[in-house]
Amino acid sequence: MTDGARFDVFGMCNALYDIQAEVHDEVLAELGLEKGAMMLLEEAQQREIVPRIYTHIVNTESGGSGANTMFGVALLGGTACYTSAVGPDEHGALYRDGLASKGVKPNLGTADGVTGVSLILVTPDAQRTMCTFLGRSRELTEADLDLTDLRASKYLYVTSYLWDTPNQKAAVLRAMREANASGVKVALSLSDPFCVHRHGDELRQLLQEHVDVILGNGQEAMALTGAGHPYDALRELSRHAEVAVVTLDEHGALIRRGDTTHEIPRYRVTAVDTTGAGDMFAAGILFGLTQGLPLDVTGRISSYAAAQVVAKMGPRLECIDTDAISRLKCGASLHEV
Repeated sequence: MTDGARFDVFGMCNALYDIQAEVHDEVLAELGLEKGAMMLLEEAQQREIVPRIYTHIVNTESGGSGANTMFGVALLGGTACYTSAVGPDEHGALYRDGLASKGVKPNLGTADGVTGVSLILVTPDAQRTMCTFLGRSRELTEADLDLTDLRASKYLYVTSYLWDTPNQKAAVLRAMREANASGVKVALSLSDPFCVHRHGDELRQLLQEHVDVILGNGQEAMALTGAGHPYDALRELSRHAEVAVVTLDEHGALIRRGDTTHEIPRYRVTAVDTTGAGDMFAAGILFGLTQGLPLDVTGRISSYAAAQVVAKMGPRLECIDTDAISRLKCGASLHEV
């Protein structure tokens, strides 16, 4: 990576085209879906469900955890590109266009298969039933990596959701090794307790060998380290990473570099939907790090940005108060914005 890096962040995760639909309880029952649940779908289930809810769609857009974070980086004023795999279908084309429209360069591998989708089915009582079909995103390979863009980035950002298939693992390792060799910092999100419990040993090895910045919530951090308290987990993570970040929901977040820990308060809003808050918090961290901001300032930007997501329905923001971000960058506290 050179001083004139083209991208602040090179992101990698599963490409999932979000489809939100408003349905009645009877539709869920007919489809055999448990109301309020989150589940993975097989292709046959996806093909059965999508046509049934198409006339009830209220919103569609490019999604997935890593894409949400790249959108956040761009919204905050950074530059980002995004790597995943899609199929040669309508959803794949829409996904590519969706990235570009939000200012994120799409680096999407395309081959035979079906683009992954995330179906968010909302009933009249506002309950959300989420059904995810990973589809072509599970077929990400080393060949899908644009190494020129990776070398021209300040940070590589990878989610642990990718540590699921041998080809995805190979792509992640190639990207991390290339980043390490090119002076590009590596940030890893623990993503979900399920990922940590399933792949803990391998994630610990990645942390020790390749990762500069580690991000997770308290539950994920404790699962990875075996610590009994988030503060202890933070200290253990910081033994291996230059920067360790542990989020604590309503208790804010902890950010540690070396022997210095910053306690970041929560920015208080009326919570409407917590979906995507962690993704936006990660965007704030990456934005602050790539802009060379102090860690306490970086944390306050992250807290503010995540709170804006919590205060609305859906996992992404269409806009953000740039004046508030500017004040935070200049040292304002959260209650001053």
